[in-house]
Amino acid sequence: MTDPSDMIRQAERQCQQRGARFTPIRRRVLEMIADAPGSLKAYDLLDRLAAEHAAARPPTVYRALEFLIDQGLVHRIESLNAYVACPCPEHAHGFQLLICRLCGRVEELHLDEINDHLARRARELGFEVQRQTIELLGQCDACRQASERPAAPAEFP
Repeated sequence: MTDPSDMIRQAERQCQQRGARFTPIRRRVLEMIADAPGSLKAYDLLDRLAAEHAAARPPTVYRALEFLIDQGLVHRIESLNAYVACPCPEHAHGFQLLICRLCGRVEELHLDEINDHLARRARELGFEVQRQTIELLGQCDACRQASERPAAPAEFP
């Protein structure tokens, strides 16, 4: 797992190199997402942001999220309608997400051969891919192991 403070420094560098404005609100939204153990929904972000900034409204959060997605700093998890920080925003290719249904942990993969194959097949069919989201839902190793452990024997007085 990437250190959230490293993610913020990387985001600052990336935005500076691109000439993109990394405003305090955008930074704070990214910090909240990066600090979360799993994904966060927009209204969870709004609740947290409103506790710090009384003027925070839904458009504030959605504009920040749109910026962070455009910069490759955050991914939208379509199946959960939630957001997760990108641990490697410098990676220019597509990605795949492994999402644990139990604990919400999200891991990002970069299997370029899958992306290349899909893009090639889409071109062969005359289709222009504008956005790709591959989400694999299941159980992480920790949750699977926890569910496989035998229950502790009941204690009797």
